[in-house]
Amino acid sequence: MKYKKRKLEQAAEKPKKTKKGLSLGLLICALVICCGVDTVLLAFYGPAPFLTALGCLIVVFIILLCSTRRLRRLMASLLHGREAAEAGSQFHLENMALPVAVLAGKRIAWYNPAFEKALLGGDERYLESVYKVLPGFDTAACQAPGGLAIEAGGRKFTVYGALAKADSDMLMIYLTDDTALKEKALEYGLSRPSVLHITLDTYDELKKELKESERARITGEIDLALERYVGKTSGFLLRTGADRYVAVMEERHIRRLVEERFDILDRVRELGGDYGVTTLSIGVGRGGETLAQCEQMASDALDMALGRGGDQAAVKSDEGFAFYGGVSRSVEKRSKVKARIIAAALTDLLKTCDSAVIMGHRLSDMDALGAAVGVHRICQQCGVPACIAVNERTTLAGPLVKRLRENGFGDDMMDPEKLLSSVTPHTLLVVVDTHMPGLLESRELYEACRSVVVIDHHRRMVGHIDNAVITYHEPYASSACELVSEVLQYVLEKDSKLMPVEAQALLSGIMLDTREFSVHTGVRTFEAAAWLRRMGAQTVEVKKLFAGTIDAYRHKASLVTAAKIYKCCAISASGELPEEMRVVIPQAANDLLEIEGVGASFVAVQMGDMISISARSMGEINVQVIMEALGGGGHLTMAGAQLKGTSLEEAWKQLISAIDQYWENSRKEGNKA
Repeated sequence: MKYKKRKLEQAAEKPKKTKKGLSLGLLICALVICCGVDTVLLAFYGPAPFLTALGCLIVVFIILLCSTRRLRRLMASLLHGREAAEAGSQFHLENMALPVAVLAGKRIAWYNPAFEKALLGGDERYLESVYKVLPGFDTAACQAPGGLAIEAGGRKFTVYGALAKADSDMLMIYLTDDTALKEKALEYGLSRPSVLHITLDTYDELKKELKESERARITGEIDLALERYVGKTSGFLLRTGADRYVAVMEERHIRRLVEERFDILDRVRELGGDYGVTTLSIGVGRGGETLAQCEQMASDALDMALGRGGDQAAVKSDEGFAFYGGVSRSVEKRSKVKARIIAAALTDLLKTCDSAVIMGHRLSDMDALGAAVGVHRICQQCGVPACIAVNERTTLAGPLVKRLRENGFGDDMMDPEKLLSSVTPHTLLVVVDTHMPGLLESRELYEACRSVVVIDHHRRMVGHIDNAVITYHEPYASSACELVSEVLQYVLEKDSKLMPVEAQALLSGIMLDTREFSVHTGVRTFEAAAWLRRMGAQTVEVKKLFAGTIDAYRHKASLVTAAKIYKCCAISASGELPEEMRVVIPQAANDLLEIEGVGASFVAVQMGDMISISARSMGEINVQVIMEALGGGGHLTMAGAQLKGTSLEEAWKQLISAIDQYWENSRKEGNKA
């Protein structure tokens, strides 16, 4: 007995060499094929040997079919280790409470009674594919520290696995039934509170334009619409001011509102009727660790929605911002109180500085340079030395730069790299016509200055400058020059006047962004232009700034000729242009809008290792949303994007995809662009 026991132990310890890839099913198939071939060969020697072999083959098939169940039970008995256990030479997992199975490749070689009860319903499934029993099974994922989450038999399991040996295909898996835990975790996530901050964008305008009874009726209808909207959830709505609301609801309901793309925006927009536009802005904070954190996220989201022009919902979560709506124009604010406050704050700040630097965006245009000239005059009025940072090699406002130099501004405009050495701890940086650090003329100059002021009219984007001391950001404005012109009116003394070239620079920026007062203009736009005209701006001289050479006209004509129409959008793509001809890119985009049936235009041009896209619209299509999908941004009627490391063909495909997505979102929101 001792000798036999020693032999069994040695046999168990001795590694057995097995050929991978072979299975019992393959061996049986090979045996049947061989028997069939032999039977066919015997047919050539006469009927007697053939009939004998055929009879034997039939008998073999009958024996195999009859003994299949017996063979499975015998194999199960061996795999369960009952004979070895009786000999005391092997430990097995038969009695474990957890479901356990052993896989040979992709097939189930063995399982314990707990596995059979939990997943097989008492049926024998030996040598069956594991994917039939465990849908979605993944060998590598189950060997990870966190295991593999899987659902089978109406229960939720986490599968853990380990290889028998490093070079073996035998995998042992065990499953933990955590159905109750996962259902509670799901319910916990769905019941987490989210906060909504809601504001009525146009309340001040409604208050001025309407009678008390009319205003009360409209605000009452808005209150009722919001109450019904929030009443469909398990949350509550609280009015915190004449135009402010706060709502709290569970995450499960926020998901539904997101799927519906906040259709309350459309309902409130329709309530204005004949009295004008009524729009909402909604900021949502979701996924915060605490209710206070969700409230702060909702506040940040509302600021973002308002900075983008209102009439939209901004959702902030751990993953970032998501935006819904924003299809209407920004409503102009008639009051100039904010401009007066900004003027006072800016002059007070300048008095504490020893110098100032004014900077716009890369590829500066007349709006950026004109606004910089206006801020330069404010600095002069406060007695603070200032300089404009502009890259004359890449600027699109070459004629304006030339005219400024002819009128004594040569020493007041410098390359950003040269200005870096003159920055002190008390230097103020004024950023105009952009609010994105990545779009600045010089990122290094921005990082070197401690105090920053931002003046911009573009709709706010994620990743904006958030450390500004003063931010004058009004998406309703036509241009940055309009905003600076309004501030100048409160800074200049009564007897002071602008130089004609300064007034013309500001007026050129307004004319550029409004396409000569044809789009995105309001009452305050014409008021600013009229004031600049009184300051000495000559419209004929401003018009000359837009004149181009015959070569520029030819390049612009080629871009227009190459355009193709796609879903009411004119798209033109071109190889690299000479640097001095890049100014024709936005001009070609403007000219494409004059084609019948075109609501938006896109001109994509190769610029070194990147593709520059200039987008324009008449206001019916929001090109800002389309450009944001490509990593750019801008305004509802004027936007752009730069795609680095992308070919012209790939940029075309990305642009087409962004246009398709815009139309799909517009269809979902029930708005026809």
